[in-house]
Amino acid sequence: MKFKALIGTSILAMTVATPAFAQDAADEVERDAFGGEIVVTAQRQSERLQDVPIAVSAFSTEALEAQQIKTPSDLQLTLPNVTFTKTNFTGASFTIRGIGDLCVGTTCDSATAIHLNGDPLFSTRLFETEFFDLERVEVLRGPQGTLFGRNATSGVVNVITAKPKLGAFEAAAEAEYGNYDSMKGKAMVNIPLGDTMGIRVAGIYLNRDGYTKNSFLDTRIDDRDLYSVRGSFRWEPSPDTTIDLMASYFHEKDKRTRIQKQLCQRDPTGILGCLNSRLDNSPFNGNATFTAALTSREFLAIRGIPQAFALGSLYGPDVYANTTIPSDPREVNTAYTPSYFTSELTLQGQIEHNFGPVSLQVSGQYQKIKLDASQDYNSNIGNRALYAGGLATLQAAANGALGPALQAYFRPVATAIIPNGPTGQLCTSLAEESGYGSFGGNKICSDQSLQFDRSNQYNSSWSVEGILSSDLDGPFNFLVGGIYADYHLTENSYYVNAFPIDYLTGVLGAFTAAANPPAAGGPLPPSFLATPFFRNNTDDLKITSYGLFGEAYFEFSDRLKLTAGLRYNNDKKSVRARSTLASFLAPHGGTGSVFDSPFVGSFDADPGTPGNQIIQERSVKFNKLTGRAVLDFKITDDNLIYASYSRGYKSGGINPPLQPIFAVPESFKPEQVDAFEIGSKNSFGNGALQLNLTAFYYKYKDLQLSKIVARTAVNDNVSADIYGFEAEAIVRPDPDVVVNLGFSYLHSKVSEDKLTSNPRDFGGGRSDAVIIKDITNAANCAVGSRTGNVAGVNAFVNGVQQVINGGFVPGVAAGAGLRPTTAFPSDGGIASTGAFSICGVMEAAAAGAFAAAGLNPANFGGIEYFSAGIPVNIKGNQLPQAPNYKFSAGIQYTARLGGGDMTLVPRVDLAYTGESYGNIFNGNVNKIKGYAQVNAQLQLNGPDEKWYVRGFIQNVFDANSVTGLYVTDQSSGNYTNIFTLEPRRYGIAAGVKF
Repeated sequence: MKFKALIGTSILAMTVATPAFAQDAADEVERDAFGGEIVVTAQRQSERLQDVPIAVSAFSTEALEAQQIKTPSDLQLTLPNVTFTKTNFTGASFTIRGIGDLCVGTTCDSATAIHLNGDPLFSTRLFETEFFDLERVEVLRGPQGTLFGRNATSGVVNVITAKPKLGAFEAAAEAEYGNYDSMKGKAMVNIPLGDTMGIRVAGIYLNRDGYTKNSFLDTRIDDRDLYSVRGSFRWEPSPDTTIDLMASYFHEKDKRTRIQKQLCQRDPTGILGCLNSRLDNSPFNGNATFTAALTSREFLAIRGIPQAFALGSLYGPDVYANTTIPSDPREVNTAYTPSYFTSELTLQGQIEHNFGPVSLQVSGQYQKIKLDASQDYNSNIGNRALYAGGLATLQAAANGALGPALQAYFRPVATAIIPNGPTGQLCTSLAEESGYGSFGGNKICSDQSLQFDRSNQYNSSWSVEGILSSDLDGPFNFLVGGIYADYHLTENSYYVNAFPIDYLTGVLGAFTAAANPPAAGGPLPPSFLATPFFRNNTDDLKITSYGLFGEAYFEFSDRLKLTAGLRYNNDKKSVRARSTLASFLAPHGGTGSVFDSPFVGSFDADPGTPGNQIIQERSVKFNKLTGRAVLDFKITDDNLIYASYSRGYKSGGINPPLQPIFAVPESFKPEQVDAFEIGSKNSFGNGALQLNLTAFYYKYKDLQLSKIVARTAVNDNVSADIYGFEAEAIVRPDPDVVVNLGFSYLHSKVSEDKLTSNPRDFGGGRSDAVIIKDITNAANCAVGSRTGNVAGVNAFVNGVQQVINGGFVPGVAAGAGLRPTTAFPSDGGIASTGAFSICGVMEAAAAGAFAAAGLNPANFGGIEYFSAGIPVNIKGNQLPQAPNYKFSAGIQYTARLGGGDMTLVPRVDLAYTGESYGNIFNGNVNKIKGYAQVNAQLQLNGPDEKWYVRGFIQNVFDANSVTGLYVTDQSSGNYTNIFTLEPRRYGIAAGVKF
């Protein structure tokens, strides 16, 4: 057979009888509703869809409109074994066959490769906008390394924009109005420049009110205000040469939220913040947080600081004790208005020339992305009345109550954070790069105690790819290519800001500077502890990657073909990063950066390297040879069976620095998957039924997954087995009736013995363990008995508390008033007991301190200490974002009016996604319930489809379907962030086409 080289990827072109803004994928092929003889390019060769031995689904722009697939999130509603969810740090995870972006961090690669016009994207906001003026959207399931981009372990999503049509003028426009006062407009114009050149300009604008009500401020949040514009140019100087250029820009600035809601089964002890059995609409216990611990009477007591400065007690009421959380997922209480900004510039170019027996294609792209998002970190309003005593004491100290010597230390603190006195507004540091925050005048003031986070990123990337493919008449053909890509991130930070952090960094900084011992030079100048907010910062990241790939095609006969391919991958990553929170003294009145402080030498961003490092620097290299082999056989011209083996690869990365320091792997390994697949593609009854079936088995090695350790996402590796089945069908009982069906089954499990600690339960389910909340940093640790002696463990913990309260720990004053162990509620899913204490004392000073306290260390020799919790075995657990079942169905009828010149097209779509888990530890508390969504629309098309009017409704039953969840850190309260699909949307649209 002949091969024609094309750039792109596979399509299942599901087209419907609705007007569109895109040209056909293959103009020479007659198209009709959901089918026809569709030309696809799954192997970068032009082939009929049913001849391609790959599991692939895709949508033309007409199909996207018909099935109301407005955004990338909507794709999951109809694709088998595909899920999509927003993630905690402004990203998203596209999960295919149980494999998604479980890795979190700047050095993580995406498991699902995202492509634009065939070019891979390192980082993209492509999924932020709604689809417009596309030729098609394609999803390839399974490893696709031998032909695409930087390789991918789960699959490829390729968005193909519409190209200019030569020799023809076209234009189209659509206006839409819907609930939430939503206004949307799309437009396209195609202008020929002679017979060989053309330009195409398209754009979209969307403005709507927020989906979420902020009851506290009586405002709406989670709105959208965005636009995107794209210009394309095509030149065909000869029949054998095509040149394409494209430029696009996307911009959004609004009050959109990254996180929909926070759920928690409240922990009354405050040791965990949230319990382990279920997700309730309840506030977490604020005493579990970093700010509560370091402003508590207990912590100040052990540091020898007057307890009158405390904002509360770890054993008293917390700031959220009497608050309520609205049960409506679309309602919150917050004093902080979120903000969201992102922009993306993309430039692409491609030239393709046919030399006769071979064709050469060279393409390249450049991207520049900015992102900045902020919202309430706790989604609640705390009780600032609990702070009254501490604030009054701070003001008194600033007025000289502790003497003129200390007045100079406390005056700048009070001036910065309570400028109008203890009953006035409270000022919180802005999340900013200098690190001075409130103490440098960079602050936001409010009647409430604010807490918010900020996530920002600035990066650029470019890539170039060349492909040489043959077009020979004989049984052998080939394709060879190479790609080089470069990515440079110049800023990525995650901040957590809160008024109590400003308070504690100001007060503790003042006491620390004033109490500097004479042996060390005596009192230091008035200072605060920098940074007065948590900041995990990647200062610089460089990634360079290249790949060499090729495939050979052997046709033993007209019916039997063998495909064999190889790919070599090479990835290099270097990163500069650090994490700070109240890490070193910085004098008041400084300028520039806090890292210019004369006391920054006490800060060490890289404890693993001798000496104190201002920033951690790491580099890693990875390389891998992968490949695939496919044997396909045509039973008839309309029936194909195939069997394939492929190996997928995704490079590893570098874990960020932690604060406080825990022992975690410095880097994480690459992923590797061996994928076995069999499939069948069939067309029956002259196209009345199209049925494609696929079964697969994956042997996964070193699957990357993350969890929060010390306020930072840390990645690890685990092996897994996955198998499943997929079916897609298009049924046409009548030319005017189309039914599309999809079904998938998925089974996934961890296949190796893997011990890791569950952040929800640091006791590992053991009744003999005690979970400790460290009052010096709010991290958790655990102790357990080697013999299972609960009394012995409790005696150990109580002994430690006696030591602390007796003042036997060097540098720790007596009188903290710490209490013995306490039990968690019986329905909390925690078998262990808990206590407030100091983890470092237990680990390092136990024996000596006990002896000094007159206690017998031998009584505690059977105790084990676990800095990051008692690990549990996750073997057999199901992978996250991997629902066992998915089902979708759609039916469409075309009624012909006015002698057939006009048509009325009603359509209904139903999608059901089964239960899954939000993280690897499974259990009821991590379960994501199955959900169904129904969409419907009715469209009237004018003569020759020159105009149309459409009424639509999405999410008919207004389901608040959860697509993903994220468990935050123990020092933040261990609550769960959830991400949902959009609420019910309805409206009317009208469009014209010239």
